[in-house]
Amino acid sequence: MSLTKSSKIFIAGHRGLAGSAISRALRSQGYENLLEVTRTQLDLTQGEQVSAFLEKEKPDVVILAAAKVGGIHANNTYPAEFIYENLQIQNNVIHQSYVHKVKKLLFLGSSCIYPKYSPQPLKEEYLLSGHLEPTNESYAVAKIAGIEMCRSYRRQYGCNFICAMPTNLYGPNDNFHLEKAHVLPALIHRFHIAKETNQPQLTLWGTGKPYREFLFSEDLGDACVFLLNNYNEPDIINVGTGVDVAIKELAETIQKIVGYEGEIQWDSSKPDGTPRKLLDVSRIADLNWKAKTNLEEGIKLSYQWFLENFDTARK
Repeated sequence: MSLTKSSKIFIAGHRGLAGSAISRALRSQGYENLLEVTRTQLDLTQGEQVSAFLEKEKPDVVILAAAKVGGIHANNTYPAEFIYENLQIQNNVIHQSYVHKVKKLLFLGSSCIYPKYSPQPLKEEYLLSGHLEPTNESYAVAKIAGIEMCRSYRRQYGCNFICAMPTNLYGPNDNFHLEKAHVLPALIHRFHIAKETNQPQLTLWGTGKPYREFLFSEDLGDACVFLLNNYNEPDIINVGTGVDVAIKELAETIQKIVGYEGEIQWDSSKPDGTPRKLLDVSRIADLNWKAKTNLEEGIKLSYQWFLENFDTARK
């Protein structure tokens, strides 16, 4: 199945980093029949509300971009909330999409589903081949459950439910909270504060040695529209750039873009997380999709959005 311009598309999580990018991508390509409701209008953790909404609106397509997300600190501090809320959202949206005969569902997972010490780059078949990274295990287990749920409903009921695994995202509508954000937006915020307050040095977590891959959210939005039109397979599919960078280099790039002139120090007593996490993107590349935005350009756009939305970006 592929989309038509009249397809009725429900984007769960349309205000978030991923969901808002998907919404913009759909609209830019001429898809206007979008269902977008706020959390106060529809609580996805409540099954009865999800059922009533889908019964009333009858969408053709559901995009499950809603999730409770955060960086190492948040995942490590609130594991119960991360597994509970994500499982509740997934269980309700996936099951009710089957009940209400949704024609296609796209579930967004995460690169953290892969084992901590997997060979690099991470191929889709490495799923469930080893131990997870302990600091975000609860979130990863929830996402793995969502993948298996989509597979199970496909196998038992023939549902066209597909699963995309994005790498680390950043961009407009990101969460720049100092404690709850992922590494890239948190660094942007911290360097901005250090610059504005003339701090002579800035101490960052870990050693700076781990490598991470980063995908600009607008590229994810484009990839999701592409997959909705071109992918109908049961296997998960990675979405990334296929290029990674050391956290130390990332920090220095952000330092330059923000314009902070102080010294960076690293606190090696804090956890690094997984040593390296680079996706193998050959499967989506074989379908003729590739990310367009390089890291420095994406960080500049993210910092500009942060400055323009400073009062609300630090949620």
